[in-house]
This record gives sequence, C-alpha cells and structure tokens, in this order.
Amino acid sequence: MSESAHGVAERLVRNVEQVVLGKDDEVRLILAALVAGSHVLLEDVPGTAKTILARSIAGSIGGGTFSRIQCTPDLQPTDVTGLSVFDPRSREFEFRPGPVFANIVLVDEINRSMPKTQSALLEAMAERQVTVDGLTHELPPPFFVIATENPIEQEGTFPLPEAQLDRFSVRTALGHPTLEQEVEVVEAQRHGHPIARLAPALTSDEVIGLQRAVEDVYVDTLLLEWMVRLVRATREVEGVLAGASVRGSLALERIARAWALLHGRDYVVPSDVEHLFLPVLGHRLILTISFLADARGAGSGALEIVRDRCLAAAPPPAPDWDDGAERWRAAS
Repeated sequence: MSESAHGVAERLVRNVEQVVLGKDDEVRLILAALVAGSHVLLEDVPGTAKTILARSIAGSIGGGTFSRIQCTPDLQPTDVTGLSVFDPRSREFEFRPGPVFANIVLVDEINRSMPKTQSALLEAMAERQVTVDGLTHELPPPFFVIATENPIEQEGTFPLPEAQLDRFSVRTALGHPTLEQEVEVVEAQRHGHPIARLAPALTSDEVIGLQRAVEDVYVDTLLLEWMVRLVRATREVEGVLAGASVRGSLALERIARAWALLHGRDYVVPSDVEHLFLPVLGHRLILTISFLADARGAGSGALEIVRDRCLAAAPPPAPDWDDGAERWRAAS
C-alpha cells in the first residue's frame, strides 16, 4: 500500500465523519466495503442516520452520483433497472436508466420489495450490470449499494433469500448514539444539517485507486489459511445448519485487506479477522432452531457463541506478525 493510498482513505473517513458523528468504527467498516468493491446491508431501526451516511459518502466523492430506492411491495424490477421506451420520432426503443445507475445507491427497506425486484438488484450487485429486453447495460464505477432493513417491523416484508444475503459482504448496524453523541448531533444541526455544507474530499478515480490499492495489502499465507479454516469451521460447529460458502472466504479476505488499509496498515493482522468475523460471516449462517432457543436462555448472542466455537476449532496462528510484516516491507 502506498502512503498516498492511506492519505486518501483517511481523507474520506474524516469527511464522512463531519456528518455522521461518533461512529468511527461503523463508518470505517462500511467504507471498507466500498473500498473492497462490495456492498453493505444495514439492519437497524429508523432514525439512526442510515440515509445520511449514504448521502455523505456520495457527497464526499467529487462527481459521484447518489440515488435512493424506497422499496414497497408494488415496486417493479423496471422501477430499479430502467426500461425501454418507444420513441415515435425515431421509431425505435430507447433505454432509460433507472435509479440503480448511480455510484452510491441506497436501497431503503429492501425486504419490503417483492422477490422478483430483489432478483433485479441481485444481478446489479453481483455483476455490476443490468439486462433489460435482452440487452446488457454496464453500471458506472464505483458502484456501491447500501441496503437497509428494519429488524423490528416485519409485517408486509419479504425475507431476503440466502443467495441475496450472500451478495452483501458486510452486515452491520449504526445503532443509537450515546448521550454525549446525541447532544453533539443536536448542537451540530442548530443552524442546518451538516450534509448541506459537505464538500467532496476525493474523486471517483481516487476511489477506484483505493480499490486497486487493496490488492497490495499483504496477507500472510498462514493468516490466509486461518481465514479459510475459520470459514470452514462455520460448516462444522454445533448449532449451525448451513455455514458460509466459499464466497464467505473471499469476502473475509477482501474486507480484511480494506480494513487494514483504512487503519493505516499495509498488512492484515489476526485481530482484524476476529473483529470482522460477525459483520462478514454472521448473515451467511443458518442456525438451528434448537440452538437459537438455547442461546436465548444462555444470555449471550447466538452468533457470538458460534464465533467463539469457530475460534476454538480454528485458533489463530501465533508467529510475530509485526516482525514478519517488517521483513516483508524490507524485501518489497
């Protein structure tokens, strides 16, 4: 990783945090997904700055475009992708892009859209393109989807299938601020919302450069093998009906690289992987009903128990990582 890549990444983080206050860890996690070229699912209650976060990321990118898709049961796939309209003057069909043709796309309450609409989003997220009337249209880079779900109100929703959940590299929540943070938010909006004063901090080309810089972040072979063992452990530990697929291994490695970059390092350490285990792998696991019932009575989250079991089944290697990173940099 070049020094300039870290500077650009830090500039992006600081710019977003002018608007989203007191959420450094969450902001870096979501930006890690952007830098890794993937997508985020925010599962949170209303009023926790999900829309503001998406708008602040888009506003931080010079020339970046932002669109919001408000999902409802009557939302059609063409309302997302766009459609072909007949032009009587040219006597030809002309494609009119939908809101998915943007750099930052907020898909609000994604589970309120019908499965066929969710499927249209699936192609866009997985392949960075949409197909309408047999013609394929490429989406503009960088392309980043932030989808939201309300975990409380489930009436009139369509649960996301596993294939759709697997397309999100990260699932997280912003959560409510602390008392001090909420006071700061109220004071910051006394003379208008900070989003109105937000200026771009980097260009789209710099974002693409950050995505390329992720490839230069070093992952030791021992660490890579441990990540794969952790993912494989999710398929074997007690309480898990279906574990993470190979896509989970790919996402964990990629997000770990981006996470390291956003923390000013050109190498990944085991604590990165442990911290990212639940945001990257938690939503890919299907737990047994009996285990969920037992975990509820145990007073600890079911996914936290699964994480601990996986770490016990696949403990991290214990060489001197800092010394190894120094030797790698000296040889580079």
